[in-house]
Amino acid sequence: MDTHSALFEQGRKRLEALRQLPPRQETSLQERMLKLGITRRDFMKWSASVTALLALPLPFTNLVAEAAELADRVPLIWLHLAECTGCSESLVRTDTPNLDSLIFDHISLEYHETLMAAAGWQAEENLEHAMEAYKGNYLLAVEGAVPTANNGTFLTVGCKGHTGMQIIKEAAEGAAAIISVGTCASFGGVQAAAPNPTGAKGVYEVIDKAVVNLGGCPPSEKNIVGTLMYFVMFGRLPALDMFNRPKWAYGARVHDNCERRGRFDAGEFVEKFGDEGAKEGYCLYKVGCKGPYTYNNCPTERFNHHVSWPVLAGHGCMGCSEPNFWDDMADFEKPLGRQLLHGLDATADTIGGVILAATVVGIGAHAVASVFAGSKED
Repeated sequence: MDTHSALFEQGRKRLEALRQLPPRQETSLQERMLKLGITRRDFMKWSASVTALLALPLPFTNLVAEAAELADRVPLIWLHLAECTGCSESLVRTDTPNLDSLIFDHISLEYHETLMAAAGWQAEENLEHAMEAYKGNYLLAVEGAVPTANNGTFLTVGCKGHTGMQIIKEAAEGAAAIISVGTCASFGGVQAAAPNPTGAKGVYEVIDKAVVNLGGCPPSEKNIVGTLMYFVMFGRLPALDMFNRPKWAYGARVHDNCERRGRFDAGEFVEKFGDEGAKEGYCLYKVGCKGPYTYNNCPTERFNHHVSWPVLAGHGCMGCSEPNFWDDMADFEKPLGRQLLHGLDATADTIGGVILAATVVGIGAHAVASVFAGSKED
Protein backbone atom coordinates (compact mmCIF):
# COMPACT_ATOMS: atom_id res chain seq x y z
CA MET A 1 0.00 0.00 0.00
CA ASP A 2 1.53 3.37 -1.01
CA THR A 3 1.82 6.34 1.35
CA HIS A 4 -1.23 8.22 0.07
CA SER A 5 -3.43 5.12 0.18
CA ALA A 6 -2.39 4.44 3.78
CA LEU A 7 -3.02 8.08 4.72
CA PHE A 8 -6.43 8.04 3.02
CA GLU A 9 -7.39 4.92 4.95
CA GLN A 10 -6.21 6.50 8.19
CA GLY A 11 -8.33 9.57 7.45
CA ARG A 12 -11.37 7.45 6.61
CA LYS A 13 -11.12 5.57 9.92
CA ARG A 14 -10.57 8.79 11.86
CA LEU A 15 -13.69 10.41 10.37
CA GLU A 16 -15.75 7.29 10.96
CA ALA A 17 -14.79 7.46 14.64
CA LEU A 18 -15.70 11.17 14.81
CA ARG A 19 -19.05 10.43 13.18
CA GLN A 20 -19.95 8.25 16.16
CA LEU A 21 -19.57 11.20 18.54
CA PRO A 22 -22.52 13.50 19.24
CA PRO A 23 -22.40 16.90 17.49
CA ARG A 24 -21.60 19.83 19.76
CA GLN A 25 -23.17 22.50 17.56
CA GLU A 26 -26.92 23.02 17.37
CA THR A 27 -26.83 23.69 13.62
CA SER A 28 -24.93 21.68 11.02
CA LEU A 29 -22.32 23.16 8.73
CA GLN A 30 -24.69 22.71 5.80
CA GLU A 31 -27.36 24.77 7.57
CA ARG A 32 -24.84 27.50 8.35
CA MET A 33 -23.72 27.63 4.73
CA LEU A 34 -27.30 27.77 3.48
CA LYS A 35 -28.03 30.69 5.80
CA LEU A 36 -25.01 32.59 4.46
CA GLY A 37 -25.76 31.80 0.82
CA ILE A 38 -22.74 29.50 0.39
CA THR A 39 -23.59 26.73 -2.09
CA ARG A 40 -22.48 23.11 -2.00
CA ARG A 41 -20.49 23.85 -5.14
CA ASP A 42 -18.63 26.65 -3.33
CA PHE A 43 -17.99 24.28 -0.45
CA MET A 44 -16.51 21.58 -2.69
CA LYS A 45 -14.34 24.16 -4.46
CA TRP A 46 -13.07 25.24 -1.05
CA SER A 47 -12.43 21.59 -0.12
CA ALA A 48 -10.45 21.09 -3.32
CA SER A 49 -8.36 24.20 -2.61
CA VAL A 50 -7.59 23.02 0.94
CA THR A 51 -6.65 19.60 -0.45
CA ALA A 52 -4.17 21.26 -2.80
CA LEU A 53 -2.91 23.52 -0.02
CA LEU A 54 -2.14 20.47 2.12
CA ALA A 55 -0.26 18.92 -0.83
CA LEU A 56 -2.69 16.01 -0.98
CA PRO A 57 -4.00 14.30 -4.16
CA LEU A 58 -7.40 15.34 -5.52
CA PRO A 59 -9.25 12.22 -4.20
CA PHE A 60 -8.74 13.59 -0.67
CA THR A 61 -11.20 16.40 -1.47
CA ASN A 62 -14.16 14.37 -0.20
CA LEU A 63 -12.27 13.61 3.02
CA VAL A 64 -11.59 17.32 3.54
CA ALA A 65 -15.28 18.11 3.00
CA GLU A 66 -16.35 15.42 5.46
CA ALA A 67 -13.77 16.57 8.00
CA ALA A 68 -15.12 20.12 7.80
CA GLU A 69 -18.64 18.88 8.46
CA LEU A 70 -17.44 16.87 11.48
CA ALA A 71 -15.17 19.58 12.87
CA ASP A 72 -17.58 20.28 15.73
CA ARG A 73 -16.69 16.87 17.19
CA VAL A 74 -13.14 18.08 17.95
CA PRO A 75 -12.86 20.29 21.06
CA LEU A 76 -10.53 23.27 20.66
CA ILE A 77 -9.01 25.28 23.51
CA TRP A 78 -7.37 28.53 22.36
CA LEU A 79 -5.11 30.33 24.84
CA HIS A 80 -3.86 33.93 24.68
CA LEU A 81 -0.50 34.68 26.30
CA ALA A 82 1.93 37.55 25.54
CA GLU A 83 0.60 38.79 22.20
CA CYS A 84 -1.55 41.36 20.39
CA THR A 85 -4.39 39.04 19.25
CA GLY A 86 -3.42 39.75 15.64
CA CYS A 87 -3.41 36.05 14.78
CA SER A 88 -7.04 35.64 15.83
CA GLU A 89 -7.83 38.86 13.98
CA SER A 90 -6.23 37.39 10.85
CA LEU A 91 -8.69 34.52 10.99
CA VAL A 92 -11.96 36.12 12.11
CA ARG A 93 -11.81 39.71 10.80
CA THR A 94 -13.08 39.04 7.29
CA ASP A 95 -15.19 41.64 5.49
CA THR A 96 -17.76 38.98 4.60
CA PRO A 97 -18.18 35.48 6.06
CA ASN A 98 -16.10 32.97 4.11
CA LEU A 99 -15.58 29.27 4.53
CA ASP A 100 -12.32 29.66 6.47
CA SER A 101 -14.01 31.74 9.17
CA LEU A 102 -17.10 29.55 8.99
CA ILE A 103 -15.12 26.35 9.64
CA PHE A 104 -13.44 28.04 12.60
CA ASP A 105 -16.93 29.04 13.80
CA HIS A 106 -18.18 25.47 13.39
CA ILE A 107 -15.39 23.76 15.33
CA SER A 108 -16.13 23.09 19.00
CA LEU A 109 -14.41 26.17 20.42
CA GLU A 110 -14.43 25.53 24.17
CA TYR A 111 -12.32 28.49 25.25
CA HIS A 112 -11.12 31.64 23.48
CA GLU A 113 -10.77 34.79 25.58
CA THR A 114 -11.39 37.17 22.68
CA LEU A 115 -14.49 35.48 21.28
CA MET A 116 -16.28 34.00 24.30
CA ALA A 117 -18.93 35.86 26.28
CA ALA A 118 -17.80 34.52 29.66
CA ALA A 119 -15.54 36.58 31.90
CA GLY A 120 -13.99 36.42 35.36
CA TRP A 121 -14.71 33.32 37.44
CA GLN A 122 -17.00 31.89 34.77
CA ALA A 123 -14.20 32.03 32.20
CA GLU A 124 -11.85 30.25 34.61
CA GLU A 125 -14.48 27.56 35.16
CA ASN A 126 -14.96 27.13 31.41
CA LEU A 127 -11.25 26.53 30.88
CA GLU A 128 -10.93 24.13 33.79
CA HIS A 129 -14.04 22.22 32.74
CA ALA A 130 -12.86 21.91 29.12
CA MET A 131 -9.43 20.62 30.15
CA GLU A 132 -10.98 18.03 32.44
CA ALA A 133 -13.98 16.95 30.31
CA TYR A 134 -11.96 16.51 27.10
CA LYS A 135 -8.64 15.47 28.59
CA GLY A 136 -6.52 13.67 26.05
CA ASN A 137 -8.81 14.60 23.16
CA TYR A 138 -8.74 18.37 22.74
CA LEU A 139 -6.68 20.38 20.30
CA LEU A 140 -4.74 23.17 22.01
CA ALA A 141 -3.97 26.36 20.09
CA VAL A 142 -1.71 28.95 21.72
CA GLU A 143 -1.34 32.56 20.63
CA GLY A 144 1.50 34.53 22.18
CA ALA A 145 4.90 34.00 23.77
CA VAL A 146 5.43 32.52 27.24
CA PRO A 147 7.23 34.89 29.67
CA THR A 148 9.49 32.76 31.88
CA ALA A 149 11.59 35.28 33.85
CA ASN A 150 10.85 35.59 37.58
CA ASN A 151 9.02 32.26 37.37
CA GLY A 152 6.63 33.63 34.75
CA THR A 153 5.27 36.53 36.80
CA PHE A 154 5.50 38.98 33.88
CA LEU A 155 2.22 37.52 32.63
CA THR A 156 -0.70 36.61 34.87
CA VAL A 157 -4.12 35.79 33.44
CA GLY A 158 -7.58 35.71 34.97
CA CYS A 159 -9.02 36.30 38.41
CA LYS A 160 -6.91 33.50 39.93
CA GLY A 161 -3.72 35.21 38.82
CA HIS A 162 -2.17 32.13 37.22
CA THR A 163 0.96 32.78 35.20
CA GLY A 164 0.98 32.11 31.49
CA MET A 165 3.71 29.53 32.08
CA GLN A 166 1.53 27.65 34.57
CA ILE A 167 -1.52 27.78 32.29
CA ILE A 168 0.29 26.49 29.21
CA LYS A 169 1.92 23.62 31.10
CA GLU A 170 -1.40 22.48 32.58
CA ALA A 171 -3.25 22.81 29.27
CA ALA A 172 -0.52 21.07 27.29
CA GLU A 173 -0.55 18.05 29.61
CA GLY A 174 -4.04 16.99 28.51
CA ALA A 175 -3.86 18.06 24.85
CA ALA A 176 -4.02 15.59 21.98
CA ALA A 177 -2.03 18.04 19.83
CA ILE A 178 -0.64 21.55 20.23
CA ILE A 179 -0.46 24.35 17.68
CA SER A 180 1.52 27.54 18.21
CA VAL A 181 -0.37 30.16 16.20
CA GLY A 182 1.91 32.98 15.05
CA THR A 183 5.56 33.82 15.54
CA CYS A 184 5.16 34.89 19.18
CA ALA A 185 3.88 31.47 20.25
CA SER A 186 6.21 29.69 17.85
CA PHE A 187 9.51 31.45 18.57
CA GLY A 188 8.88 34.25 21.07
CA GLY A 189 8.33 36.97 18.47
CA VAL A 190 8.95 40.62 19.30
CA GLN A 191 8.52 39.85 23.01
CA ALA A 192 11.69 37.74 22.83
CA ALA A 193 13.73 40.42 21.05
CA ALA A 194 16.94 41.50 22.76
CA PRO A 195 17.33 42.18 25.62
CA ASN A 196 14.16 40.14 26.36
CA PRO A 197 13.67 41.21 30.01
CA THR A 198 10.59 38.97 30.48
CA GLY A 199 12.38 35.85 29.28
CA ALA A 200 9.73 35.35 26.57
CA LYS A 201 9.99 32.00 24.77
CA GLY A 202 8.13 29.95 22.22
CA VAL A 203 5.70 27.34 23.53
CA TYR A 204 7.93 24.44 22.43
CA GLU A 205 10.67 25.71 24.76
CA VAL A 206 8.59 25.40 27.93
CA ILE A 207 6.74 22.10 27.42
CA ASP A 208 7.96 18.61 26.58
CA LYS A 209 5.43 17.67 23.89
CA ALA A 210 5.49 18.03 20.10
CA VAL A 211 4.27 21.42 18.87
CA VAL A 212 3.33 22.61 15.39
CA ASN A 213 4.70 26.11 14.80
CA LEU A 214 2.71 28.38 12.48
CA GLY A 215 5.21 31.20 12.04
CA GLY A 216 3.98 34.55 10.77
CA CYS A 217 3.00 37.91 12.18
CA PRO A 218 0.24 37.02 11.62
CA PRO A 219 0.14 33.69 9.78
CA SER A 220 -2.26 33.31 6.90
CA GLU A 221 -5.74 32.22 7.90
CA LYS A 222 -5.27 29.40 5.38
CA ASN A 223 -2.34 28.05 7.37
CA ILE A 224 -4.37 28.13 10.59
CA VAL A 225 -7.46 26.48 9.13
CA GLY A 226 -5.40 24.04 7.06
CA THR A 227 -3.58 22.82 10.17
CA LEU A 228 -6.84 22.49 12.09
CA MET A 229 -8.34 20.53 9.20
CA TYR A 230 -5.34 18.22 9.00
CA PHE A 231 -5.73 17.30 12.66
CA VAL A 232 -9.50 16.85 12.35
CA MET A 233 -9.01 14.64 9.32
CA PHE A 234 -6.11 12.47 10.49
CA GLY A 235 -5.87 12.94 14.26
CA ARG A 236 -2.15 13.58 13.93
CA LEU A 237 0.34 16.33 13.11
CA PRO A 238 1.50 17.01 9.54
CA ALA A 239 5.06 16.55 8.29
CA LEU A 240 7.21 19.32 9.78
CA ASP A 241 10.39 21.16 8.81
CA MET A 242 13.42 21.72 11.05
CA PHE A 243 11.55 24.47 12.93
CA ASN A 244 8.43 22.30 13.40
CA ARG A 245 6.46 24.20 10.76
CA PRO A 246 4.17 22.29 8.36
CA LYS A 247 6.10 21.55 5.19
CA TRP A 248 3.03 22.11 3.04
CA ALA A 249 2.94 25.76 4.20
CA TYR A 250 6.60 26.56 4.88
CA GLY A 251 8.39 24.33 2.39
CA ALA A 252 9.35 27.04 -0.12
CA ARG A 253 11.11 30.37 0.16
CA VAL A 254 9.06 33.52 -0.23
CA HIS A 255 11.65 34.63 -2.80
CA ASP A 256 11.05 31.64 -5.07
CA ASN A 257 7.31 32.27 -5.51
CA CYS A 258 7.38 36.07 -5.43
CA GLU A 259 5.76 37.88 -8.36
CA ARG A 260 8.80 40.21 -8.39
CA ARG A 261 11.30 37.34 -8.75
CA GLY A 262 11.70 38.04 -12.46
CA ARG A 263 12.74 41.60 -11.64
CA PHE A 264 15.43 40.25 -9.28
CA ASP A 265 16.74 37.93 -11.99
CA ALA A 266 16.88 40.85 -14.40
CA GLY A 267 18.75 43.08 -11.93
CA GLU A 268 15.85 45.53 -11.65
CA PHE A 269 15.68 46.88 -8.09
CA VAL A 270 13.86 49.57 -6.20
CA GLU A 271 16.62 51.89 -4.93
CA LYS A 272 14.37 53.87 -2.60
CA PHE A 273 10.67 53.87 -1.84
CA GLY A 274 8.67 55.94 -4.27
CA ASP A 275 11.19 55.90 -7.12
CA GLU A 276 10.37 54.87 -10.69
CA GLY A 277 11.40 51.29 -9.97
CA ALA A 278 8.89 51.11 -7.15
CA LYS A 279 6.18 52.35 -9.48
CA GLU A 280 7.15 49.70 -12.04
CA GLY A 281 7.06 46.85 -9.52
CA TYR A 282 10.83 46.22 -9.34
CA CYS A 283 12.41 43.86 -6.79
CA LEU A 284 12.46 45.19 -3.21
CA TYR A 285 15.66 43.46 -2.08
CA LYS A 286 17.71 46.67 -1.88
CA VAL A 287 15.11 48.31 0.35
CA GLY A 288 15.15 45.46 2.81
CA CYS A 289 13.07 42.56 1.48
CA LYS A 290 13.92 39.40 3.43
CA GLY A 291 12.12 37.06 1.01
CA PRO A 292 15.36 35.20 0.13
CA TYR A 293 15.78 34.19 3.78
CA THR A 294 12.15 33.41 4.62
CA TYR A 295 10.05 30.27 4.22
CA ASN A 296 6.29 30.77 3.92
CA ASN A 297 3.47 30.57 1.39
CA CYS A 298 2.55 34.28 1.56
CA PRO A 299 3.07 34.86 -2.20
CA THR A 300 0.71 32.04 -3.16
CA GLU A 301 -1.93 32.23 -0.41
CA ARG A 302 -1.80 35.97 0.37
CA PHE A 303 -4.16 37.63 2.89
CA ASN A 304 -7.61 39.23 3.00
CA HIS A 305 -9.42 36.66 0.83
CA HIS A 306 -6.32 36.02 -1.28
CA VAL A 307 -6.20 39.69 -2.33
CA SER A 308 -2.68 40.83 -1.44
CA TRP A 309 0.43 40.46 0.72
CA PRO A 310 3.17 42.92 1.82
CA VAL A 311 5.46 42.60 -1.21
CA LEU A 312 2.60 42.96 -3.68
CA ALA A 313 1.48 46.01 -1.69
CA GLY A 314 4.94 47.58 -2.05
CA HIS A 315 6.96 46.75 1.08
CA GLY A 316 9.57 44.04 1.40
CA CYS A 317 9.06 40.84 3.36
CA MET A 318 10.22 41.26 6.99
CA GLY A 319 10.95 37.56 7.51
CA CYS A 320 8.39 37.41 10.30
CA SER A 321 7.86 33.64 10.08
CA GLU A 322 11.50 32.90 10.95
CA PRO A 323 12.94 32.35 14.45
CA ASN A 324 14.44 35.51 16.01
CA PHE A 325 13.29 37.58 13.04
CA TRP A 326 13.07 40.81 15.05
CA ASP A 327 16.81 40.68 15.79
CA ASP A 328 18.17 38.70 12.83
CA MET A 329 16.26 40.47 10.05
CA ALA A 330 16.73 44.10 11.19
CA ASP A 331 17.13 46.72 9.66
CA PHE A 332 13.83 45.98 7.89
CA GLU A 333 14.48 48.47 5.11
CA LYS A 334 18.09 47.55 4.32
CA PRO A 335 19.44 44.38 2.66
CA LEU A 336 21.22 41.80 4.77
CA GLY A 337 23.89 41.16 2.17
CA ARG A 338 26.14 38.33 3.36
CA GLN A 339 25.03 38.58 7.00
CA LEU A 340 23.03 35.33 7.11
CA LEU A 341 24.84 33.35 4.43
CA HIS A 342 25.97 30.47 6.63
CA GLY A 343 25.30 27.52 4.33
CA LEU A 344 24.18 26.32 0.94
CA ASP A 345 20.53 26.57 1.94
CA ALA A 346 21.02 30.19 2.97
CA THR A 347 22.70 31.46 -0.18
CA ALA A 348 19.63 33.56 -0.98
CA ASP A 349 20.80 33.60 -4.61
CA THR A 350 23.26 36.40 -3.79
CA ILE A 351 26.45 34.63 -2.84
CA GLY A 352 28.25 35.15 -6.14
CA GLY A 353 28.55 34.03 -9.73
CA VAL A 354 30.53 30.82 -9.06
CA ILE A 355 28.10 29.35 -6.52
CA LEU A 356 25.14 30.61 -8.51
CA ALA A 357 26.38 28.68 -11.52
CA ALA A 358 27.08 25.61 -9.40
CA THR A 359 23.60 25.62 -7.93
CA VAL A 360 21.98 26.34 -11.30
CA VAL A 361 20.10 29.34 -9.98
CA GLY A 362 20.51 31.07 -13.30
CA ILE A 363 20.61 34.70 -12.19
CA GLY A 364 22.49 37.00 -14.55
CA ALA A 365 25.83 38.44 -13.46
CA HIS A 366 24.42 41.94 -13.72
CA ALA A 367 21.77 41.09 -11.11
CA VAL A 368 24.36 39.70 -8.69
CA ALA A 369 26.63 42.69 -9.17
CA SER A 370 23.72 45.03 -8.61
CA VAL A 371 22.75 43.32 -5.37
CA PHE A 372 26.27 43.37 -3.95
CA ALA A 373 26.74 46.99 -4.96
CA GLY A 374 23.71 47.89 -2.89
CA SER A 375 24.93 45.81 0.05
CA LYS A 376 28.37 47.47 0.10
CA GLU A 377 26.84 50.92 -0.02
CA ASP A 378 24.83 50.06 3.09
